Amino acid sequence: MKTFAYKAVSGLFLHDKDITGPSFRATTRPGLGLVNRTYETDAIFDPEGKKTQWERLVHHLDHQNEQGRGKVSYKLFFVIRHGEGFHNVKEAEVGRDAWDSHWSKLDGDGRKTWSDARLTEKGMQQALALHSFWKHSLEDPGIPAPQRYYTSPLARCLDTTRIAYSGLTVPRDRPFKPIVKENLRERFGEHTCDRRSTRSWIATNYPEYKIERSFTEADEQWEADHRETEGEIAYRVKTLLDDIFSNEDKTIISLTAHSGFIRALYNVTGHRDVWVAAGAMVPVLIKAEVNE
Repeated sequence: MKTFAYKAVSGLFLHDKDITGPSFRATTRPGLGLVNRTYETDAIFDPEGKKTQWERLVHHLDHQNEQGRGKVSYKLFFVIRHGEGFHNVKEAEVGRDAWDSHWSKLDGDGRKTWSDARLTEKGMQQALALHSFWKHSLEDPGIPAPQRYYTSPLARCLDTTRIAYSGLTVPRDRPFKPIVKENLRERFGEHTCDRRSTRSWIATNYPEYKIERSFTEADEQWEADHRETEGEIAYRVKTLLDDIFSNEDKTIISLTAHSGFIRALYNVTGHRDVWVAAGAMVPVLIKAEVNE
């Protein structure tokens, strides 16, 4: 498999300049915050200035990918952080220190369970808000539907993806057929909310999803006594990007993942360290150059 050097391309979306750090959480912007700007391809593609911002951006990306000749390529990711889960509620209740040292290692507290945490009612409403966003955005002003849908195998992401995208009117060549990717998971280990269910359980409960071939029956990545380090998750994110840029021919891709994964993605690509709110979707354009 090829390997690449990655860089998040800035200057196209308002999200590129969002505030960094835990005091701010990025939310879903109207039009995904696409900046009204010109592209070098506008003169030929849109000489009369009648195309939409999104039409001009997509044409520009297609042109850039053609010019890259397989050595340089661009993909636009619609990155979704899952809606609120029961683990989020418990952590907010007890505080980060108590959560990390004690509660995160339990399956629940006798009132609620957070092992492979499911969405709360609020989390489901957040996913429904994404569905409403897409319903209106696909109609006017015409944000392009994803050409591919990837999701983490954790239940809160599987449900967020299903609620957000099911039942939308999308082009026939962009059907909603999500693919479950192991490497989209939250940091492995210790926290039971990040221990996934079996392949059989996922296949039974999400029959419309395709599960990648290498996906094992049991969770072989989660360890009760080791939490994945920042370096380890960065390596995993890099491996996922190498997989996608080597094997995926689509340009516009939806990723449903987790706060820890998103921050690692930003670290690997040099994006600003912007924290994303639960149930929010943000755009990230990534440039990949083949390592010779």
